[in-house]
Amino acid sequence: MDNSGECCSTQLIDGDGTFNVDGLEGFIKEVKLKECGLSYAVVSIMGPQSSGKSTLLNHLFGTNFTEMDAFRGRSQTTKGIWLAKGAGIEPCTLVMDLEGTDGRERGEDDTAFEKQSALFALAVSDIVLINMWCHDIGREQAANKPLLKTVFQVMMRLFSPRKTTLLFVIRDKTRTPLENLEPVLREDVQKIWDNVPKPQAHKETPLSEFFNVEVVALSSYEEKEEQFKEQVASLRQRFFHSIAPGGLAGDRRGVVPASGFSFSAQQMWKVIKENKDLDLPAHKVMVATVRCEEIAHEKYSSFTENEDWRVIEEAVQSGPVPGFGKKLSSILGACLSGYESEVVYFDERVRSSKRKQLEEKLLQLVQPAFQSALGHIQCETLDKFKEAFDKALIGGEGFRVAAHDCTQFYMALFDKRCADAVIEQAKWDTSRVRETLRRDIDAHVASVRAAKLSELTKAYEAKLNEALSGPVEALLEGANNETWLAIRKLLSRETESAVAGFSGALSGFNLDEQSKEKMLAGIKDHARGVVEGKAREEAGRVLTHMKDRFATLFCHDADSIPRVWTGKEDIRAITKLARSASLKLLSVMAAVRLDDEKDNIEKTLSVALLDTKPTATDRSITTVDPLASSTWEEIPSSKTLITPVQCKSLWRQFKAETEYTVTQAVSAQEANKRNNNWLPPPWAIVALVVLGFNEFMTLLRNPFYLGVIFVGFLLVKALWVQLDVSGEFRHGALPGLLSLSSKFVPTIMNLLKRLAEEGQVPASNNPHGNPALAPKSFHNGVGTSSGLSSTASSDITSEQEAEYSSPSKDD
Repeated sequence: MDNSGECCSTQLIDGDGTFNVDGLEGFIKEVKLKECGLSYAVVSIMGPQSSGKSTLLNHLFGTNFTEMDAFRGRSQTTKGIWLAKGAGIEPCTLVMDLEGTDGRERGEDDTAFEKQSALFALAVSDIVLINMWCHDIGREQAANKPLLKTVFQVMMRLFSPRKTTLLFVIRDKTRTPLENLEPVLREDVQKIWDNVPKPQAHKETPLSEFFNVEVVALSSYEEKEEQFKEQVASLRQRFFHSIAPGGLAGDRRGVVPASGFSFSAQQMWKVIKENKDLDLPAHKVMVATVRCEEIAHEKYSSFTENEDWRVIEEAVQSGPVPGFGKKLSSILGACLSGYESEVVYFDERVRSSKRKQLEEKLLQLVQPAFQSALGHIQCETLDKFKEAFDKALIGGEGFRVAAHDCTQFYMALFDKRCADAVIEQAKWDTSRVRETLRRDIDAHVASVRAAKLSELTKAYEAKLNEALSGPVEALLEGANNETWLAIRKLLSRETESAVAGFSGALSGFNLDEQSKEKMLAGIKDHARGVVEGKAREEAGRVLTHMKDRFATLFCHDADSIPRVWTGKEDIRAITKLARSASLKLLSVMAAVRLDDEKDNIEKTLSVALLDTKPTATDRSITTVDPLASSTWEEIPSSKTLITPVQCKSLWRQFKAETEYTVTQAVSAQEANKRNNNWLPPPWAIVALVVLGFNEFMTLLRNPFYLGVIFVGFLLVKALWVQLDVSGEFRHGALPGLLSLSSKFVPTIMNLLKRLAEEGQVPASNNPHGNPALAPKSFHNGVGTSSGLSSTASSDITSEQEAEYSSPSKDD
């Protein structure tokens, strides 16, 4: 037994078939296998001699099996069966290295031990690695197919069913993709299983009940060592937790506890050694198999080296190759004819089978090139279709006609080019590629149609927006009893017009009726959405509209002339009329009424907001506020623009903001009344006449007093005009007094100044003291004074206007 580091190994069965019981027991103790219970796995490997089995196990599991020295030539390295523990892998993994098959050391006597060791490995192991060269895939002997056939049959007869994983390890992988190699192996294993004679109990048992087939490929260890190690490291990860559900170990139903592993292995080997019914295929068939495989391999290699094939393979990567099908069919035909001429004397069944395998391998090799050729044809056809289709649409051709004609033409072109690429030896169906091209063409047509329909839809939606937004806004601003009726008529007219035009435009797109109806319904819905959206927008500005309407009706008469509050107007009636109109506007904007359904919103608002205040008797009766709700009766919430509660709040705000306008009107009326009644009351006039009779008589007896009074009258009149007393008191008594007090002194000073200047005029006009002018002046003294007062009044008025602003502006 060898124990180096973590790895521990022993020879389980020697080259003579002797089971090493003591060595196994010591090994079990060394690795503490009995403590593992069911948590362990057994992995074995089998394959041709000198195929690198031990090397693979050492790299894969960290074991120390003896490896072949390549510099000494190929010879047998592993004799019998060796057992080791994988290093650093959980759970505990036991690895068995089997003696290679087809070894020259055993000669003709190798078959018995080969089949015994292989059967033992299958019976004991959870995972069996089948090591094989990449170029040997398909060969009867090298691929261990006859051996597997015999082992399958005997295993079912000797042991209870247990699912084992067969992991085929393809060594020195060539350029052939694993995707092409794996189906061949799987098909071979399935065929072996199907042809194996089975006991009655397992006549219908599928292969998957006993085996789980896996395939991996590794690069050459000698030529690509680093790549080989990377691939092995990746494969190693699959052996971690291999016994977990879904792990590589597969079914664990037949596993024995670790404590019984030694006894179980001894009994299995004993049964295998005593069985005499296992035979290998006849020598003749085996020779035919080996030789036909060799010839097939030679022809396959010569094909891969063929210069014409290489040229085609390289050219097809960059673009389509003219005459691709004919050229490749000729090369394949020559290769298969050469094989048939060399194997004509071998067993017919074997050579036919190998010819079929060779043909399959060759077709697998050329299939990527064929698919590339089809792909280029497909892409070029699609590009040309797009270009021609776009040109047809730009040229004004109808969408439906252009799509139909271009599709038919380019699908026919594709069929013609596909026929040129077909390989005679292959019965490959190009319908899937054709279907893909047709789907791509249909998808492009659909995308262009969708873009065109989107543009068309947006154009008609824009027309509806333009046709509906402005008129609906105007109708809502001038809300009355006929507003929603007018909106419905407008919506119906514009919708019918848009639908008619849109329906005609859609007829050229080859749409089914359902899609067409859906798009027309979308236009109708958009039209309603425009109206409802505009209604909601205007409802958001309803307070502004209400105040504007109130101001228009309150401040202007029936002829739209601004009102002058003279005192004759009935402000209460005007206010009620203006508020009623504003409430009408609120009721119109409270809900969307596009379905001509009756409602009582206006009545409810009028009763709740415009009715007179309740009497004492009414107050004693508890009443329910009709606006204490968030919904209107018979109006769904989706059509509600302003809820009853919001209406009440808006009305309260509206009244508060328009109250000032009414107050100003009332104040203006009162001021106007005061201005028109500046004379004292009649009783005061009578009192003045009676009590002032004596003074009046005195004035009549003395004319001098009358002249003084006249001059004083002129001065007072001038002051009255200059100060604009009536205008100042138009805004109220207190504002008038304050304004007059500020202007009184400057006005007196200006009057005196003007009088002084007028008094100096005669002296300046008569510098020589002409006495002739004096009597005239004296004679016209009174007139001059009158003229002076008039002139002074006029001049002072002009000067005052220049120096002071109007009373209304000052206020």
